[in-house]
Amino acid sequence: MEAREWTGAAAKNDGEREFDRALRPRRLGEFVGQARLRENLAIAIGAARSRDEPLDHLLFCGPPGLGKTTLAFLIAAEMGSEIVVSSGPALASPKDLAGTLSRLERGDVLFLDEIHRLPRAVEEFLYSAMEDQAIDITLDQGPAARTLRIHLAPFTLIGATTREGLLAAPFRSRFGIVERLLPYPVEELVAILERAATLLEFPIEADAAGEIARRSRGVPRIALRLQRRVRDLAQVRERGAIDLDIAREGLERLGVDALGLEDVDRAILEALVDRNGEPVGIKTLAACIGEEEDTLESVFEPYLMQLGFLSRTPRGRVATIRAWQHLGRTPPATLARDAGEAGAVQRRLPFENE
Repeated sequence: MEAREWTGAAAKNDGEREFDRALRPRRLGEFVGQARLRENLAIAIGAARSRDEPLDHLLFCGPPGLGKTTLAFLIAAEMGSEIVVSSGPALASPKDLAGTLSRLERGDVLFLDEIHRLPRAVEEFLYSAMEDQAIDITLDQGPAARTLRIHLAPFTLIGATTREGLLAAPFRSRFGIVERLLPYPVEELVAILERAATLLEFPIEADAAGEIARRSRGVPRIALRLQRRVRDLAQVRERGAIDLDIAREGLERLGVDALGLEDVDRAILEALVDRNGEPVGIKTLAACIGEEEDTLESVFEPYLMQLGFLSRTPRGRVATIRAWQHLGRTPPATLARDAGEAGAVQRRLPFENE
């Protein structure tokens, strides 16, 4: 099954495309992790196939790199359908969507990445396509304008988003299946790395896979990217496999520390720390480190918050005492006092509940 790329969608270079194609599972049963989600999808797919119907529209939510695109391809493969791929930013108006919708055949899958970035007019245009399998095309303009209804073949829309909250409620409610992907535990990332090593015909030792997995934030895409770079180092050093020493050296060269923090993460924390504990607005923070606000909020901040390094307040972002300690800096007395009081409250709560 070949995916049909939408004109205007971002294209990857040939090397990245070949790498992704080599590592992508062929069937849903080969997909590692997200056990509950896989089970739910297997049930939905089996039921749809037994009724000879297209699968319900699906919405996948969660941070980047957890496998939303891969799952869309696997669903199409399991349903025996073609898949058409695009993204929210590539669709500026309904006319960008109408032609492709009208060419879809029964059971085809339309995958829209970053669906939260669809313009509202395009989003509303999809309503009737999703519910009624029809779209309305406006012909001419002004008093002579008239509407032509085009009926569509039943299809499955799969949307992927990292910002579920930006979707309009009427749009979200039209998806029959909504699933959230969660970060992967270390053991599942190790399994993914070992599978990739087999496919790439370049072995990785178990402790090296564990080291890479622990520094990958729970994200397979990051783990595979790090594995690829460490493999380069191993080949240059003429090693027959990725061992622990090579893994650690490669990760150090990439600037990935023991907690998985990279240069941008440290730049965020340092920008906050340099304000001496004062809150920093998202626009100011983005300007300080040269990143887009959306990238900060969807890619970097969630992991820093999971580690307890960053706190969002009504006035802005604040580095916690743990962030100061990780950077080897002495926190201001007010921050240390606040952290101590919060810890005292947390220690009292269990006793108060007894």
